[in-house]
Amino acid sequence: MKSVLKLELEEAKVMLEAARIAAEEVKALESICIVDDGGYVIAMERMNGGRITGPEIAIAKAFTASGHKRSTHLFNQPGGPASTTGEAFGIHAMLPGKFAIFVGGFPIVVNGEVVGGVGVSGGNGEQDTAVGTAALKALQNYLGNEYEVMTQADIKK
Repeated sequence: MKSVLKLELEEAKVMLEAARIAAEEVKALESICIVDDGGYVIAMERMNGGRITGPEIAIAKAFTASGHKRSTHLFNQPGGPASTTGEAFGIHAMLPGKFAIFVGGFPIVVNGEVVGGVGVSGGNGEQDTAVGTAALKALQNYLGNEYEVMTQADIKK
């Protein structure tokens, strides 16, 4: 048997709040989604004025990051697995509407285990990255030194 950590609503709320504040700082109207390790939505927020397409895109980014255990932008970088020469070219077509291979999705990794994902949609790549990493840093601050949360943008587990 294995003991596992589970991301819950309390942590998701902390992450959403930090992400919203970061979005305001970078002047982006974002949709932010936090999912569990199965890719199911725990919490979601679309900022006032955010694009109507944002929630679905944020969900797909969070789902992909959680399920595939890597930041979504790592898929299509030169030489990445979803690039035209990569081993997983076309992977996004396998789960239409659910699999995102562009910037804005980050796995939530606590003590080396993927416990969920965060997806951000609405800004440019730099803004989405700033907002997503702010959410991860807020989780680390909330959990304290007893836990180690990966907080950089390039995450691959």
